[in-house]
Amino acid sequence: MVKRPSKPRTAPLREPNPPDIRGGRRRPPDPQQPALPFDPMPDRIEPCLALLKAAAPSGPDWIFEIKWDGYRLALHLDHGKVRIITRGGHDWTHRFPTIHAAATALPVGTAILDGEAVVLDEMGRSDFNALQQALGGRSGKRSADEAIFIAFDLLHFDGHDLRGLEQESRRHLLEDLIPAAADGGIRLSQEIEGDGPAIFAAAAEHGLEGIIAKRRDEPYRSGRGGEWVKVKCIQSDGFIILGYEPGSGYGGIGRLLMAAMKEGKLQYVGGVGTGLSSRSAAILRTEMDKIVTKKPAAPTGRKLEAVWLQPVLVAEVEYRGWTSDQKLRHASYKGLRDPDEGGEVFQLRGDRG
Repeated sequence: MVKRPSKPRTAPLREPNPPDIRGGRRRPPDPQQPALPFDPMPDRIEPCLALLKAAAPSGPDWIFEIKWDGYRLALHLDHGKVRIITRGGHDWTHRFPTIHAAATALPVGTAILDGEAVVLDEMGRSDFNALQQALGGRSGKRSADEAIFIAFDLLHFDGHDLRGLEQESRRHLLEDLIPAAADGGIRLSQEIEGDGPAIFAAAAEHGLEGIIAKRRDEPYRSGRGGEWVKVKCIQSDGFIILGYEPGSGYGGIGRLLMAAMKEGKLQYVGGVGTGLSSRSAAILRTEMDKIVTKKPAAPTGRKLEAVWLQPVLVAEVEYRGWTSDQKLRHASYKGLRDPDEGGEVFQLRGDRG
């Protein structure tokens, strides 16, 4: 299903036979050519975020990719020095040794790559729970040797800020830096050729989380401005854990009791009884035992046996939809959001149902 596009480039990105601009491979400068000014390398760039849509867009204005399920990262390279920065601005360089090693081998002097750290399952799909376990769970200190970096944008390249370039040109430069066949610690998020609705249907058939659509002619803008769109095959969002009902499941957890935000207050949205493994349940139970309290942070109805928690743990939950009374349908636990990243909590609308 996934392949590089066969369409020709709309315009050459470099003049014929230019000096090679990649670090470590420079030719002597041509005195007849004007020197391009260098842009200072930013310490951090706020990421472009995809806007959630119910249906995939259609038409030639869009570029399509798989939606990867992991941790959003920016990979900073500066003449051999590597920094791996999370979406929240934390330095996690030490936690991704495989990505770090692969970054040092890239043939470039300075660069900033936008992408996702993932752990792949046996089918090549990203597995968020496996990534969390590799990192040691919430507040974990382990490094994730099996995590790789899926690169999907290039924001700075050998002294030049690329954010003002259109998406397609940035994409071509990224393909020059990371070949489509790369299969090591840094890989290319390949463009998918076809129309949005058909690509989305294929993604759902293959059990993927969803797809990303990017406007071909737009520059890179931080925030959620609509230049990128995400369409999910399976809904997945962050919810507060209010408490749990004891049971015979892993870690003595029968069902997690979840809440979303609505008009600035927590609202109970039902329970999650599946998705826990022995390992993830042990990690979760360790965290929950630290924050037991006497009363729930939001009304949940009569639950006499429940153990209540301070509302500080944000869980990633997959679900298939909503009931008419604003409860999650067919929900499954995926893992805890990392506290360093200040996980977003799902916002209920008044018309959700």
